[in-house]
Amino acid sequence: MRRREFMTLLGGATAWPLAAGAQEAGRIYRLGVLSPGPKAAPFNAAFFDELRVFGFVDGMNLKVNGDGFGLRDEQLAETVTAMAKSPPDVIFCAAVAHMRAAQEAMPAVPIVGLATDMVATGLVKSLARPGGNITGISLFSPELNGKRQDIMIEAVPGARRMAMLAEATGTEPQQLKALQDAGRARGIEIAIFTIRTPEEIAPATNEIKASGAAAINVLSSPLLYVNRRLVIERAAALRLPAIYEWPEMAEEGGLIAYGARLSGISRQAARMVIKVLRGTKPAVIAVEQPTNFEMVINLKTARAIAHEIPAGLVLRADKIID
Repeated sequence: MRRREFMTLLGGATAWPLAAGAQEAGRIYRLGVLSPGPKAAPFNAAFFDELRVFGFVDGMNLKVNGDGFGLRDEQLAETVTAMAKSPPDVIFCAAVAHMRAAQEAMPAVPIVGLATDMVATGLVKSLARPGGNITGISLFSPELNGKRQDIMIEAVPGARRMAMLAEATGTEPQQLKALQDAGRARGIEIAIFTIRTPEEIAPATNEIKASGAAAINVLSSPLLYVNRRLVIERAAALRLPAIYEWPEMAEEGGLIAYGARLSGISRQAARMVIKVLRGTKPAVIAVEQPTNFEMVINLKTARAIAHEIPAGLVLRADKIID
């Protein structure tokens, strides 16, 4: 029985060397962060824990510009302009828009970030040799959004209409069309609902329910992750089965989740930041991709919304919340 999917890490093995050199005694390293989540969020906490493991300690030899935590889109331009007045040694960005803004304001500053596809977005020239001041992690988002749609179709047998909930600027139109075409090939209409702000989440889920959709595929999105509690609560209140991008989201009450663990991604990103702090240029740090994917099913949530998940799907889960 297949319990877990593994994919080859592109651009090098996971055990790549961390040191182009050691920390310089007495030096204070400067790190800028642009993230939609607060510093105490699990993603950011794991990131800083990994830095600490390798000797970079916030408040000791690491000075963090924290103005970019909890960042909303309308704050981005002002934040990067202020950061550029005293540029850090490296910037960590949790979204494509953050990387673009940081690169425009600070073209010589190394950037490590997360993107749906680092090459397709034009952020790097290739996975093996990024070639500029940006490197980071490609998250397989288009492929995983499709995989999650397949799982949701299996989880809600007989459904003829489903919904995608997406951030308006977070998914390319051709990717949305590909998901719709894939659903249509299986006799299922896939309706698209987009949001731009947290305030639009509740109205969007109400519209999904009113449309007659039998389930929701919550697409990859920093905005939807940061506001995951609201999405999960609305789906439960409307008794709509939903699938999410990070396994942790099912552990927090979502019905089903499939993807790489966010905590692992954050630690992976931290190790890339460490390479930059130790002197390696982003241009030669290969872009990485996740290697381990999990499916988590929350049967407590299934009972709460009166939805029975097929036994075959439950048996394939890597983790069950019961």
